[in-house]
Amino acid sequence: MLRADAASRLGVWPVLLHVLHRAGRRGARRALGDRDPLRGPFFGTAAQVPVTATDWHGPFDPARHALDLPLFAPGDIRPIWEVNRLGGLPALAARGDWAAAERLLRDWAARNPPFRGPAWACGQECALRALTLAISLDAPPGAAMRALLDAHARRIEATRFYALAQDNNHAVSEAAGLLACGLLLGDAKRERRGAAALVRTTQRLVTPCGAFAQPSARYHRLLLDTLAVTVRLWRRHRGAEADRALRARAAAATAWLARIMDPVTGRLPRLGPEDPSCFADLAGTGPDDARASLARAQAVFGALPLATDVWVSAGWRGWQAGRLRAILRTGVPQRFRPAHADLLHLDLWVGATNLLRDGGSGSYNPPNDAAWQGVDLAAARAHNLVTFDDAEPMPRVTRFLFARWPRVHLIPDGAETRDARGMTHARAVTLGAHQARIEDRIAGPFRHATLRWRLAPGAWRLLGDTVESDGARIAIGADAPVRLRLTDGFESPAYGSLARVPVLEAVVAAPATRFTTCIDIAA
Repeated sequence: MLRADAASRLGVWPVLLHVLHRAGRRGARRALGDRDPLRGPFFGTAAQVPVTATDWHGPFDPARHALDLPLFAPGDIRPIWEVNRLGGLPALAARGDWAAAERLLRDWAARNPPFRGPAWACGQECALRALTLAISLDAPPGAAMRALLDAHARRIEATRFYALAQDNNHAVSEAAGLLACGLLLGDAKRERRGAAALVRTTQRLVTPCGAFAQPSARYHRLLLDTLAVTVRLWRRHRGAEADRALRARAAAATAWLARIMDPVTGRLPRLGPEDPSCFADLAGTGPDDARASLARAQAVFGALPLATDVWVSAGWRGWQAGRLRAILRTGVPQRFRPAHADLLHLDLWVGATNLLRDGGSGSYNPPNDAAWQGVDLAAARAHNLVTFDDAEPMPRVTRFLFARWPRVHLIPDGAETRDARGMTHARAVTLGAHQARIEDRIAGPFRHATLRWRLAPGAWRLLGDTVESDGARIAIGADAPVRLRLTDGFESPAYGSLARVPVLEAVVAAPATRFTTCIDIAA
């Protein structure tokens, strides 16, 4: 029943694409077949070079066919994929160190024969690697590089239905990767198919106001990095602009990211699922500083509009007053699947300090050890939300899919949700230069309700109905007796890591109908 519910919410198109992917998987494996490892020279130098000490495979079987590889049994594949993106290659090329570039790529190719092992297990990873190869080249590709790019194009094509069914960054990245392969190989068919798919997916997944179907700040950055690199490749190889509609959506997406990025540090809020992606990081700033990504997107897609103090986009609304910035996850309209149980999560920033924060993602496949037991950073209790009777608002179907999505709609200054059990939560936000006020109205057949505020690490003190730190004071009231407690939770400051974080909890019993939170910030 849960699978049927989730399928009905996803819609006919993604479900049909998933069915087509499953039906064609065996044929795709046969079509890819087996190939010997590819050998250089890839960058025009035939000098013999030793292999590197890079671990390309981790706990995953390098000899197993990529389409048969279990992605979650041996461990977390995400860090392995990051290594296999060859992120250091463009920097080597930029400084003309072709010997080092050749050494790196020749070692990778020797130990990752086409369609074997984790490097080839995901079409998106192949697409991003193809784009990395494309921006590293300073001349038309030779025979070995052409063979390598052709293998990447074939792998992208083999699971195209899967990419489209995800309705997220997979569809964008794989279209861009196929387009890049077509441009470099002089393959008009692949170029045409990749370009058409990129325009279609961008139109579907990026709204005119710039919001992305995947509710995640980090993946929004990856979207912009992918589009900016691809459009620059298009200009370089075709001497013409990319599709106007695509550029318009990309420009809006650039403005969207600018609204939520801290302009001083380049930090992005931990909204939704995230990983350490910093694709085509030519500035070397890493995953925690998005300023170079934003600057590149702005250079490619145009100047940013003037910032406003209050904004609304698909899925989000935001406020800014003085040093305070607030971002509310509304989920309106709810066209695409939520990856976290984070509807009505509120992030509050004071300058570069993320005062009220999201827990992050942790790991897509965390280790089975004591440190991670009971930690679920996608759950409602890992966000700044109200939960009812300690229950989650959505049951899980799979690792990345929920069923029984709450109904959502906008209200003045906020949004409202109603879950499948009839629990209603309406959140309204008012922001001033030194104060934030959040009103949470609740209703439904609950016994007790818990409001959680996940706080920035610091010396917080519980004093009656308030908590205080050196720079902030938080007071919580309700229309019924309220019990406050300051406890510990977990957050993931970087992918694959956990840290303790203070959590303020306010608990009321039925028939309470309202929490009011006032946050005062020192001038």
